[in-house]
Amino acid sequence: MLNAFFWGSIAGSALLLGALIGLFFTIKKVWIAAIMAFGTGVLIGAAAFELLEESIKEGGILPTSVGFLMGALLFTLIDLFISKKGGKDRKRSGENPKGHSGLAIFFGTLFDAIPESIIIGLSILETHTVSFLLVIAIFISNFPEGLSSSVGLKKDGYSKRKILFLWFIVLLLSGGSSLAGYTLFKDTPDIYIAGIGAFAAGGVISMVSSTMLPEAFEDGGPMVGFITAIGLLFSLILSSV
Repeated sequence: MLNAFFWGSIAGSALLLGALIGLFFTIKKVWIAAIMAFGTGVLIGAAAFELLEESIKEGGILPTSVGFLMGALLFTLIDLFISKKGGKDRKRSGENPKGHSGLAIFFGTLFDAIPESIIIGLSILETHTVSFLLVIAIFISNFPEGLSSSVGLKKDGYSKRKILFLWFIVLLLSGGSSLAGYTLFKDTPDIYIAGIGAFAAGGVISMVSSTMLPEAFEDGGPMVGFITAIGLLFSLILSSV
């Protein structure tokens, strides 16, 4: 049980790390784009090689298909809501866009972090061990979110101490969400766990397609495709070890 909290916190710690970098250093957009592209490839691999593969094995094609489509649909609806509230640029690493407050971007990031951490808890249930591939993938994807949100909050007048406090709270919520994902579904039959795992995979694929990859390409150009492929290959290798 504490295992779920620990690994959820590890994945969420990337937000705090990104915040620290955003507050005290300046990183070129092209490097952030490369990180996002690599993270996209790893996340796609984690969804395919870990969540979906295990879901098919445990529950079959129907629960997997239904869960996958429901996860993709739900994330799309949440993303639409966040975008309308001013948080559509939460994964960007540049300056705070005009008309989008840092706080809105922060809450958009929070709404991403919680379900991603729940996925980690569910993966422990599904595979009976932590998915290092999934933790690494979510960690990589969280970094630019923490960075961009912190830059926005700083431009909105928030002190460094207050910004870091907000991200520390998110780190705790990430651990708690992973723990919740594990404990709430602990006694759930395997066929439902399979559907839930596929649901998580659908959310991951929808997220990287609508937010991470387009924004990585915008700042990184055509090389983003190759870097994403390297991330996917890395994911395959890690899942085979």
